[in-house]
Amino acid sequence: MKKLSYLISAFSLVSCATQQVEEKPNVIVILADDLGFGDVSAYGSNTIHTPNIDSLANGGVCFTNGYATSATSTPSRYALMTGMYPWKNKNAKILPGDAPLIIDENQYTLPKMMHGRGYITGAIGKWHLGMGSGNVDWNNTVKPGAREIGFDYSCLIAATNDRVPTVYVENGDVVGRDSLDPIEVSYEKNFQGEPTAISNPEMLKMTWAHGHNNSIVNGIPRIGYMKGGQKARWKDEDMADYFVGKVKNFITQHKDSAFFLYYGLHEPHVPRAPHQRFVGKTTMGPRGDAIMEADWCVGELLAHLRKEGVLEKTLIIFSSDNGPVLNDGYKDGASELVGKHSPSGGLRGGKYSLFDGGTHVPFFVYWKGRIHPMVSDALVCQVDILSSLAAMLHSDLPKGLDSQNYMNVFLGKKESGRKELILEAQGRLAYRAKDWIMMPPYKGSLRNLTGNELGNLGEFGLFNVKTDPAQQQNKATQYPKILDSLKQHFFSSVEGYYHGEVEEEPLK
Repeated sequence: MKKLSYLISAFSLVSCATQQVEEKPNVIVILADDLGFGDVSAYGSNTIHTPNIDSLANGGVCFTNGYATSATSTPSRYALMTGMYPWKNKNAKILPGDAPLIIDENQYTLPKMMHGRGYITGAIGKWHLGMGSGNVDWNNTVKPGAREIGFDYSCLIAATNDRVPTVYVENGDVVGRDSLDPIEVSYEKNFQGEPTAISNPEMLKMTWAHGHNNSIVNGIPRIGYMKGGQKARWKDEDMADYFVGKVKNFITQHKDSAFFLYYGLHEPHVPRAPHQRFVGKTTMGPRGDAIMEADWCVGELLAHLRKEGVLEKTLIIFSSDNGPVLNDGYKDGASELVGKHSPSGGLRGGKYSLFDGGTHVPFFVYWKGRIHPMVSDALVCQVDILSSLAAMLHSDLPKGLDSQNYMNVFLGKKESGRKELILEAQGRLAYRAKDWIMMPPYKGSLRNLTGNELGNLGEFGLFNVKTDPAQQQNKATQYPKILDSLKQHFFSSVEGYYHGEVEEEPLK
């Protein structure tokens, strides 16, 4: 009997070990839009309170050196989905709402990898990677799109909430489309008789500051022109609830299967039009209130995972597509009402910027009961999510990806992350190696219309972001050997890029 008992126990241990190795947690990637390093209270801000987002940071691994690859939306999302640096794809730049899909249908992607390991895959929320193959007909099924790059289900906005078409696209079809009121979209000229912010300012409930003076939808002027589709047009104030509902439905429908969900929050991107429940929740106007709405979205997701009994079975990665911006095209008081709040958390620059604030973003990895809560200084990047999840799931990857496996770092088992990282801001590149950031000299304006610094120094910049996170001290002349070493590594890594691919080539 003792021998039999021993064998049963041994068999149980082997079974548990096998089960542990083969366990496939659900995976959710939450990507906020224009949320800065200082916009969540988990990093110490006392001017804003984000309890639900903080619960991910405080209950998991809170990275102090987490990065998007890029300082704008489309490129950073491209890197997340493909595991490739976006500057290698000349089409990976801020897209209009009618742009074709910039990920090749035959390209290896994160959702394809997850699908290949038996996951049901879903994409809900902001997309901004293009749809269709050009000259999109929004009155028929739009493809290629999310399905063609690996998602079983999708419910998306094509680009940003300040661009037309202002409609939801579910599995390639515009929700609520009407054949009697066909949708037309143009980024070149207006449709005859259609009101714009210029011709009909009396229709506006939100005033434009720069670049947002074309078609009016829901009293808000947009980028681009749109005609028709009146029944299909979204109401901005209801967008958070709409997508939260889709997220809950997806989780409930697939709670008994392994699922992968990409959840693209639209907050706090402009136009900031949070639901009435959140208006006035902060002293910072619509931008602060939109962050409160984003925090609510995260709370609703966590509560629903708990309700369905799958919270402990779900690995959650939270981050932002790029750094923050205040005045991004609308007069919503963001700049005037920011007060003592620092959206970038003291980092220099923000969205559009080659300075650290453009790409250094919130980054948390949470798995209830499986990750020991900790703060990590490891250098990590969204481009590595693909390879890291592939390693966890024992999935083979094609050669040539820029994505690297740091799953043990994401899970808090190791504290040593990337040694180097190439960062991008609208075609301009910089190089981070350990605690140093090297910025090549670029010509051009010091700031754009948003007021954010762009990082065009006109000379080589060398900053130690551990001792000088605000990048106020250029050490290029003080440490010439370090600068020369970083320049050598950087220019060899990007060889061939500066040959007509960007408007202004940096000096070597």
